[in-house]
Amino acid sequence: MALAGVLWDNDGVLVDTERLFYQANRELFLRLGVDLSEQQFFDWYLADNCGAWHLVTSLQLTNEKIEQLRAERNVRYAQLLAGADVRPVAGVEAVLADLSSRLAMGVVTSSNGDHFRQIHDKLGLLRHFRFALTSEHYLDSKPAPEPYLLGLERLGLAAGQCVVVEDSPRGLQAAMAAGLRCIVLRHPLTRHYNFPGAWKVVDHMGELHEELTALEH
Repeated sequence: MALAGVLWDNDGVLVDTERLFYQANRELFLRLGVDLSEQQFFDWYLADNCGAWHLVTSLQLTNEKIEQLRAERNVRYAQLLAGADVRPVAGVEAVLADLSSRLAMGVVTSSNGDHFRQIHDKLGLLRHFRFALTSEHYLDSKPAPEPYLLGLERLGLAAGQCVVVEDSPRGLQAAMAAGLRCIVLRHPLTRHYNFPGAWKVVDHMGELHEELTALEH
C-alpha cells in the first residue's frame, strides 16, 4: 500500500529542542540534590516517560509538591526557549516542502500547547501540516497509542497508508502500539540506541527523505 500520510513528532524531529528540555530538568533536580545525567534523562524521559522523581524519594515529596516543581520546570523551559535561537532540525524545511505537496501530514507531540506555540511562532513550519496535536488533546500520552491513533483518525487514513517519524523509544512504542510503521531519526541524545522494532533508523534528514520517498511507490 503506497504511502499517503506522515505523522511527525516535534522535539528532536522538527526542531532542535531536546537539549533545552534536558537542561530545564537538570536544573530542577540540581536544586533537589541530584545531578541528572544525559543517560538518566534518556532512560526516564525519552524511553519510559516516568520522570526522575524516584531519585528524590528521600525528600518525601507530596504529589502536590511534585506538580508545583513540574510547573516551575515548565516555566524554566519556556525561559530557555525564549532565550535560545531555536532552529528547525537541519534539512527538515526542504523535506517538508517537498512532501507536503503530495502527502497528508500532521504533528503529534507530547509537548504542551504553550511550549509548542512558543517554539513554532517564528519558524513557519506548521504551514506544511493539516493539524498539530499536543498533550492537551489526549488523556494518555506516549508511549500509549492514543496520540497516534488520534492522528491517524485526523488524517482519515488506514494504518498501512501512514508512517510515523520519531526520535525517542517511547515515541516508537506509541507508534508500534497504534499499528503504525515508524522511522526513527536519531540525534545526539539517542545516537547510542538501536530502536528495536523500528521500520527504519536513520541519522540525518537526507536518509529520512529517501526512506519516505521510497514508501510512496
